[in-house]
Amino acid sequence: MLDALTQKFRAAYSREPELVACAPGRIEVIGNHTDYNGGTVLGAAIDRRTWVALARRDDANRHFLSEERPGRVALRADEMERRSGAQSWVNYPLGVLDAMGDAGIGIPAGFDYMAASSVPAGAGLSSSAAIELASCLVFLRAVGASVPREQLVALGQRAENEFVGVPCGILDQGVSCFGRRDHLVFIDCRVPRFEAMALPPGSNFWIFNTHTKHALIDSLYATRHDECMEAARVIGVPLLVDATPAMLAAAETRLPRPAYKRARHVIDEIARVGQAVAALRAGDLDALGRLLFASHRSSRTWFENSSPELDFLVDALEVEQGVHGARLTGGGFGGAAMALTSDAFGERGVNRISESYLARFGTRPEIIHARTGDGATLVKPGT
Repeated sequence: MLDALTQKFRAAYSREPELVACAPGRIEVIGNHTDYNGGTVLGAAIDRRTWVALARRDDANRHFLSEERPGRVALRADEMERRSGAQSWVNYPLGVLDAMGDAGIGIPAGFDYMAASSVPAGAGLSSSAAIELASCLVFLRAVGASVPREQLVALGQRAENEFVGVPCGILDQGVSCFGRRDHLVFIDCRVPRFEAMALPPGSNFWIFNTHTKHALIDSLYATRHDECMEAARVIGVPLLVDATPAMLAAAETRLPRPAYKRARHVIDEIARVGQAVAALRAGDLDALGRLLFASHRSSRTWFENSSPELDFLVDALEVEQGVHGARLTGGGFGGAAMALTSDAFGERGVNRISESYLARFGTRPEIIHARTGDGATLVKPGT
C-alpha cells in the first residue's frame, strides 16, 4: 500500500509525500456500547489499514484527496466548518486539526493530503478511527509535536465527538492505537487504561459484512447514548458502569421502557466483558465464544441494535463446526457480524454461510478473514 499511495500522491501533486502514517480498523470483540457508559471492552486491531500521506505547503491552502472518494477538496486554513455531502469524509481530518488546536497543539497551515484504505466503510470496523489516528500522526509530525498514545486516542475521540458529531466512547480509537498482533486490547474506559492480552494460537476472526446500514444510523446511535445517560440519571449513578442489577431492578418502574432495556444490556454486557477476560486468560475460547453469542442476544433483545441480516448470520454461525462464538460488531443497526473460530472453520464453512445468506437475502455478504495487527504508526517520518 505504501508504494501505491506514494505513486498516486506523486501523480496528484507532482511531488513526493513527506510523511506517511497508517492505522488499523478494529473488531469489537465484546463490549457493545459499554465504552461511553464508562465500562470495559475487548477489541482487536486488524490487518486492514487506512494510510495517510502528507506534504507541507508554503501557503495556507489545504488539499484533500481520498482514493475512495471522487474529487479534490480545496480549503483555506481558515475554513474549518464541517463539510457535507460528498465532502463529508474530510470532517475526520478536519476534526483532528480542530481537536489539536483546542488542546493547544500547533497545526500545519497548508498541506497536500491523500488517504487510502483497505478498511471497509460502514462495516462496523471503524474506518473513521483509522483515518483519525493516521491523520493525527502526520499532522503532529508536520509541526514537530509528539504526544503520548493515550492523548492520541483522546484527540481522535474528541474529533469524532465534537466535530463529526458522533458521541462514541474510546473503543475505536483505543484499539486502533494500542493494537498488537496476536493480541486483543482490553480497555477500562473510565480510567482509561489499555492492556494487550495474548490471543491463544489457532484463533481466527471472520467478518461478514452485510453491506446494509440503517439510514438513520447516526441519530439511532445518539438516541441510544441519550437513553443510557437517562437511565444512569434515574438510577442515581454518574454512569451505568456504577449501576448493579439490583439497582436497575429497583428503578425499573421509574424508567422509561427504552431506557430500562438499554441499561439492562449495558450492565449485563460489562459483566460479560469481565467473564471474557477471565476466559481469555484461561485460554478457554469455547467459554469466550458462549459469551459472544450471549452478547448478540442481548444486543438484539435489549439494546435493539441488530438487524435481520445480522441475526441470520449469527444463528447460522452458531451451528457451524469450529465456530466458538459470533455477534454483531460495532455500533450495529446493520454492518457486520464477526465470528471467533478455530482452524476447523474454513472455506467450506464460509461457503455454506455465503450460500445460505444468498438464498435468504438475494446477495452475498462480503467475507474477510481478518488477522490481528499492530496499532497506529508513523511509516515515513520525514525530516
